[in-house]
Amino acid sequence: MMILNHKKSPAKKLPHKFLCNIPASISFLCCLVPTVFAEPPIDISSRLELFVDEYLIQSMNGVERILHSPIPREIVMEHGEPWEGSGTGYHTIFRDGDIYRMYYKAWHLAVSDDGLDLPHDTLAGYAESRDGIHWNKPNLGLFEFNGVKENNLVWVGPGSHDFTPFLDTNPDCQPEAKYKAVALGTGGLIAFQSPDGLHWSLLVEEPIITKGAFDTQNLAFWDTERAEYRVYIRDFHKDAEGKSSRRDIRTATSTDFVHWSDPVWLEYPGSSPAQLYTNQIAPYYRAPHIFIGFPARYIERGWSDSMKLLPHPAHRRLRADVSERYGVALTDSLFMSSRDGRVFHRWDEAFLRPGLRPIDNWAYGDNYIAWHVVETESSISGAPNELSLYATESYWTGQSSRLRRYTLRMDGFVSLHAGARQGQWITKPVQYDGRELVLNFSTSAAGTIYVEILDSSGKALAQSTEIFGDEIERVVTWKDTTDISKFARSPIQLRFQMQDADLYALHFR
Repeated sequence: MMILNHKKSPAKKLPHKFLCNIPASISFLCCLVPTVFAEPPIDISSRLELFVDEYLIQSMNGVERILHSPIPREIVMEHGEPWEGSGTGYHTIFRDGDIYRMYYKAWHLAVSDDGLDLPHDTLAGYAESRDGIHWNKPNLGLFEFNGVKENNLVWVGPGSHDFTPFLDTNPDCQPEAKYKAVALGTGGLIAFQSPDGLHWSLLVEEPIITKGAFDTQNLAFWDTERAEYRVYIRDFHKDAEGKSSRRDIRTATSTDFVHWSDPVWLEYPGSSPAQLYTNQIAPYYRAPHIFIGFPARYIERGWSDSMKLLPHPAHRRLRADVSERYGVALTDSLFMSSRDGRVFHRWDEAFLRPGLRPIDNWAYGDNYIAWHVVETESSISGAPNELSLYATESYWTGQSSRLRRYTLRMDGFVSLHAGARQGQWITKPVQYDGRELVLNFSTSAAGTIYVEILDSSGKALAQSTEIFGDEIERVVTWKDTTDISKFARSPIQLRFQMQDADLYALHFR
C-alpha cells in the first residue's frame, strides 16, 4: 500500500485536477484497491445512509468517524409553575401536522436539613409550539391542582411519573387510539390511548408488560419499517447475590400493543459497561431503518476535590445527607444507533456534556435529552432546516428546572472526517436504485471530495468532478456521464478521496 504523504512521492504536490485525470487503475494513488466481491452486495436502494456505524465501510485510510456534539441554543421552557418545579423532566417531543407537542413529568424536588421534601405528586404537563422554538402551555382545564383547573396538566393519576405518548402511525390504528402512551403503573408498564393527544384513558386495565423495573422514562412506538410496535424499558442487571447492580435497557415487540414478546437486554458490542438511565430510542425519521438513541449515562464519582468544586456544594452536601448518591451522582447523555433495534453501536464518549455553565449544572438529573429529535427552521436566514434536540438543566438545584434547545445539521450525528492530509475510504459492495448520487457534506474553502464508482475488478465506471462546499443535498456531477442509472442494480463500490472535509450521509435517487 502506498502512503499518501511519502517523502519520495510527488503526489502531494499534484493538483486535484491531475489526480482525477490519471488512469482509473492508479487513481487515488491505489491506496485502497478493492478485490473481487466475495460477499453479496448490500442493497441500499435509494434510502438515506448515515455513518453512525460501519455498516457500509470496507476500509479507511486517513479518514475517521467522529461524533459531533449538538450546539446549545436558547432556553425554550422554564418549569416554574406551582405544579412543576426542580424535578420536572422526562420530556417527550414530536411533530404532529402543523404543531409540535410536548409532554413531561411535572414535579418538584426540595431538600433541606430535615431531608427530602416532595410538595406534590408527579403530574403530566403539556405544551405546544408552531416552530419547535417558541412554546406555550395551554390552559387545558382537565385536572385540578390545589382546587383549580386553570393549568396545562394533561394527565393526573397512575403513570404520571413517566407518561410518554406517541403518535401511532400504524395504518390499522383505530381513531380512538390515534395517540398511545406507556408509563409505570401498579404491577408494571401500563398503556393509554387518546383520540386527540389531550384526553387520555387506559387502553387495557392490566399492565401490558410486567418484567422490568420501569423506574424511569419508558417509551414505545410503531416501527414502520418492520410493521410492529416496539417498547424500550428500564431494568436492572442483578449481581451474584440477586441484588440490583446496573441500570440498563430492555426491548420487546408487539403486533397489537397489548400482547408483547418477552423483554430482552440490549447489546453494545465493543462498548464499555455503563449505567444507562433513560434510553430515548426511536427510528431516525429521515432514515427509519436506523434506530438512534440518546441514553442518559449515570455515574457516581464519589467525593473528591473536583466534586467539591462543582456548582452548589452546600446543596450537594444536603442531597448527600439524604442519600450519598444524590450528592455524588452525575449524568450526561450518549449517542447510539442500531440496525435491528437490539444490538447497538454505542459511543463511550459523551454526546452531550454537562457543559460550561457557571451555575445549576453538574447535578444528578442534568442533561437528560428529550425523546426525540425534531426538524426545525434554522435561525440563519436562507439556511436549510436543522435538527433540534432538547435537554434538561438546573435539575434539582433550585425552584424550577429548564429545558434548553440544541441543534445539529441535518443527519449531523457522525461524519467521516479527513483532515489537512488526503484520506480515502471505500464502501462494501452495494447496489442502488436511481440516476444520481446525493451527498450531505462539508468542506473548508481549501477542502475537497472526489468519488468513483467501481466495478468488481476495481475499474472506475464513473469519476466525479471536484466537490467542495457545504450542503445537505449536493448532486454529484460526473466527468463522462450525467446519468448513472446504467450502473443501478449491479454490484459496485464507491471510493472517496477527501481532504479537510466531512461526509455525513449519502443516498441515490
